Amino acid sequence: MKVPIFMITQCCKIHTRNIFRSQTRKMASPKQQLFKYLLILDFEATCDDTSPPVPQEIIEFPVIKVNTTTLETEGIFHTYVEPDFHPKLTPFCTQLTGIQRSQVDGQPHLTEILEKLFPAWLESQGLQDPENNWIFVTCGDWDLKKMLPSQCSYLQKKQAGYFEKWINIKKAFCDVTSKYPKGMMGMLAELQIAHTGRHHSGIDDCTNIAKIATELIRRGHIFKQTSYP
Repeated sequence: MKVPIFMITQCCKIHTRNIFRSQTRKMASPKQQLFKYLLILDFEATCDDTSPPVPQEIIEFPVIKVNTTTLETEGIFHTYVEPDFHPKLTPFCTQLTGIQRSQVDGQPHLTEILEKLFPAWLESQGLQDPENNWIFVTCGDWDLKKMLPSQCSYLQKKQAGYFEKWINIKKAFCDVTSKYPKGMMGMLAELQIAHTGRHHSGIDDCTNIAKIATELIRRGHIFKQTSYP
C-alpha cells in the first residue's frame, strides 16, 4: 500500500517511502478512542558530543498520521530543515542521525514549515476539520515541551496552539505494562515488535513509534493527552 506523502516545494526534497500492510495484522480494539487520529512526531536536531550548539535547531521534521480505528497510516509529512544559526552539522550529529549537510542545504527553514507547509499538509489531510480530532504522539516530552518552544523563542515566533498538546507514549506504555521505559528500543523489545530502519532517523523512529501506538491500542489502551500547562 502506497501512502500519500505531502510534496511541499520543488527545492525541498521529500523522503518517500512505501508503507506496507502487515501480513499478520490484528484487529483493532473495539474500545472507542478519544482521538480519531494520532500524529506521530519525532524531531531530529543539531547536536554535538562535546559542546552542544546554542541554539539547538530542528533538522528533520517528520509526522505520520495514524487512524485509531483502522490502525492504518493515512499520510506522511516529512522534510529536512535548513538551520538558521548553525548550518554546518557536526560529525557527531551526522553519525547519530545519518543526516548529511547536503540533505539540509536548500531545504525549508523552520519558519516556512510552521507558517505554510505544515498547516497546508494538515488542511490536505482534513485535519483542520473539528470532526477529525487529533493529537501529537511523541517518545518523551522533549520534542514539544523543550525543542520546538526553544527554537521558536530564538526565532521570535509564536507556535500554533496545536503544538502545545501531545501524548508521551512512554506514559501510555507504562499504563499498559506497568513499566516505565527508557526509550523507544526498550518499548519495541517489551512488546516483541521488530525494529525497522535506522535509530535516530526521524522518519524511521516515527514508523517504529507508530507500531508501538497501534499495538497499545490492540491491547485495549485508550490514548489520552499527557501534556498540560
